[in-house]
Amino acid sequence: MSQVFGADLFSELDRLQRQMADVFGGFPSSIRSGRSGAFPPVNIGSTDDTIEIVAFAPGLKRENLEVSIDKGLLTISGERGPSYADDSPDSKRYARERFVGSFRRVIELPQSADPDKVQARYANGCLSISVGKREASKARTIAVQ
Repeated sequence: MSQVFGADLFSELDRLQRQMADVFGGFPSSIRSGRSGAFPPVNIGSTDDTIEIVAFAPGLKRENLEVSIDKGLLTISGERGPSYADDSPDSKRYARERFVGSFRRVIELPQSADPDKVQARYANGCLSISVGKREASKARTIAVQ
């Protein structure tokens, strides 16, 4: 069996699983759906005044994160290094579920988003982004005369 799959069967199975996920993962159809395993995973919601995005990215340094907005697209990018256990040349890896490497998530914002009203904060492994809504898009009550 080691001749067919190489010396490390678990590494081969891990590689095959990642390839299958890439092939059958599909493409997102809206900001509410995404490919399984995309990093960082996000929650997206809204209030009357803001669009709230929370990206779950533990183990990152604030200076390794970048948030930008252009033409209605919010981009979260950065890089996540290996954990200390991955650095050892003597260790064999049987499974790898923690994402390592550079990443980029692009989220299409609704037309009501105001690109001049964006705040981002990273704490406890969560990147919280708040995007204000344009005044013209907010609900208002019209007096009936």
